[in-house]
Amino acid sequence: MKEKRISVLLETEGTYPYAGGGVSTWCDILCKELDQIDYYVYAITGTPIFKLKYSVPSNVKNIQQIPLWGSVEPSEYILPGVPFSNIYLRKNKTTEKVIEKKLIHLFKKLIKQILKPDEQFSSMAYVFLMMYRYFQIYDYKETFKARIVWETFKDEVISFYNKNEVPENEMPTMFDITTTMRWLYFYLMEIDAPIPETDVTHATIAGFSGLASIISKLEYNTPMIVTDHGVFIRERYIAISNSDFTFFSKKFLMNLSLLVSKLCYTYADQVSPVANFNIRWEQRFGAEPDKIKTIYNGIDPEIFIPKNKPEKSRGRPTVVAAAHLIPLKDIETMIKSCDVVRREIPDVRYVVYGSLDVAPDYAEKCRNLITQLELENNFELGGFHNKPTDIYNEGDISALSSISEGFPYTVLESMSCARPVVATDVGGVKEALEGYGEIVKPRDAKAFGEGVIKLLKDVEFRQNLGRLGREQVLLKFRLSTSIDSYLEAYQRLALQKQKRDVDEDNTEIKKEAPPPQANRIVYESLSA
Repeated sequence: MKEKRISVLLETEGTYPYAGGGVSTWCDILCKELDQIDYYVYAITGTPIFKLKYSVPSNVKNIQQIPLWGSVEPSEYILPGVPFSNIYLRKNKTTEKVIEKKLIHLFKKLIKQILKPDEQFSSMAYVFLMMYRYFQIYDYKETFKARIVWETFKDEVISFYNKNEVPENEMPTMFDITTTMRWLYFYLMEIDAPIPETDVTHATIAGFSGLASIISKLEYNTPMIVTDHGVFIRERYIAISNSDFTFFSKKFLMNLSLLVSKLCYTYADQVSPVANFNIRWEQRFGAEPDKIKTIYNGIDPEIFIPKNKPEKSRGRPTVVAAAHLIPLKDIETMIKSCDVVRREIPDVRYVVYGSLDVAPDYAEKCRNLITQLELENNFELGGFHNKPTDIYNEGDISALSSISEGFPYTVLESMSCARPVVATDVGGVKEALEGYGEIVKPRDAKAFGEGVIKLLKDVEFRQNLGRLGREQVLLKFRLSTSIDSYLEAYQRLALQKQKRDVDEDNTEIKKEAPPPQANRIVYESLSA
């Protein structure tokens, strides 16, 4: 008898298969290496215009794209297989009366939790479940267009701030209320998309895409695994605090993000950071210690092998980097470090290979800085490069200047090519690189530059670090080790679901994932 294949709902957010980067590379490797697994990709994107960046393997059975912005009619992308006649009927039956009876009490609970987070946050999982069930019958856009939804949101916000004394500068304006209401419309759009029943769900970030895992666990008893590359909530803190939003808007968006992230950690059956660095964040926000299992990223050392420098960089001290030009990569600090290095090594050449289109404003800011520091002959923005092995072998060393990371492939790939790395001490960088490269504080251009100078000037030291780094990859960071760990997790969790389903069939319990006793009253009140 043919063995049943395990199915996995793989949830991505701004990454695979529509965008490049480390997380996308990891997803691509996972899908291709585990060809005995059937993947159903649930991909949240910014806009609907993204095209596939990867050639997906045959075991990726379906890709459900969920664009949060830029679609006039969400059902066009979220419900592509549903006939227009059915969409029309959905819209017709989405009346104010239906919304008031079936949704408003759920909507109020969600708003209250965002405005004033409390210890009952775990019950919000059932709010999302009931909202998901509602949107499988009624129209998403018509619901949010309804006056009663807007009035409810506005009244709840105003009432909350009238009851609580806050400084004048923290009071929301009508523009703030409108803005945050629009955010809710966009960020919750994924609960309009049907979630297929699979054996396991795998959230690639403890963020909004993980809502599908939470709903699937409650609806189908599906075990969930969360992989943390960078820590979602940490990176949200950085992005939101650096934004131009008002105090109210920042707090609202942060609380919403925090709620979703804590739910992911609380309901996950396994939380797998790609570095031990992430554990402190995961435990702080709800992950149980016995459910945390670090799975380091791995690479294939037969692909990333040391080679001689090519003709174009031979004879010139060269620093290479593989990084998109986005603020989190802090390319500005790398540019400033080049100015430090140039004073001692005048012919130094830095080349950054990565997309210039992800954050065009930031790319322009970097160009301006290069011009301002008169580094046109020393610092080059090389754009996208489709052969990573060539990137590292082009240089004497490589560089990573990020202010936030998980466990970056670029460090492992460079080590495997016997090129030591100068990197900032963020995420799990130290876990891979300590003893095999130079580690400096983030945003410290002087220290970064001094690390580059040290490696470029001392050839024997540099070559010895490169050799040791490759040996470390061979010993600890092989691709096969990482892949085997995920396969073991899938098999164990799939068996767990099978046992749950059998138990329910034997006891004739309706498959509805009854909630824990602590939340039973909440669940029953929501179902009423």
